[in-house]
Amino acid sequence: MVLGDSLSAEYGLARGSGWVALLEQRLAREKLAWKVVNASISGETTAGGRSRIAALLAQHRPQVVLIELGGNDGLRGLPLAGTRDNLLAMARAAKAAGARVMIAGIAVPPNYGRSYSEALFGLFGEVARAERAALLPFLLAGVADGPDPEALFQPDRIHPRAEAQARILDNVWPVLRPLLK
Repeated sequence: MVLGDSLSAEYGLARGSGWVALLEQRLAREKLAWKVVNASISGETTAGGRSRIAALLAQHRPQVVLIELGGNDGLRGLPLAGTRDNLLAMARAAKAAGARVMIAGIAVPPNYGRSYSEALFGLFGEVARAERAALLPFLLAGVADGPDPEALFQPDRIHPRAEAQARILDNVWPVLRPLLK
């Protein structure tokens, strides 16, 4: 189950072209019998994910939960302690339900200062270490920090284009694959 925001919910993309849909296709190609539930919502914050996770865990009973939340917290300048607490609570809830957990980190522009952006970026690793969860440090590696990031983003400069989705999956896959035992 992917619990994410617009980066995982195919914002601005044709249905079935986002990285989560590409993950489902890769699992089928590799003959790995996993069902993918995309529980992502555009605009979701960690507080929203925290409020929804218990019901999602009960409904879908996932064996693996990939948490891709926190970017909207950062874009809104929300207090980092709340973001950290929400990520910890979601990871703990997923583990308590018997799921393996993966945290996908994100970086935001320094709109609220460099120290805020750096602290947000670092808290994904802190949460992963605290909960012994798998960590993808930066979901958009090679997209946002690649040689031509302008070409890979929609006009809003926040949401990757369809052309970037395979790269995002390539970032996710090496961290996710070991969890698919």
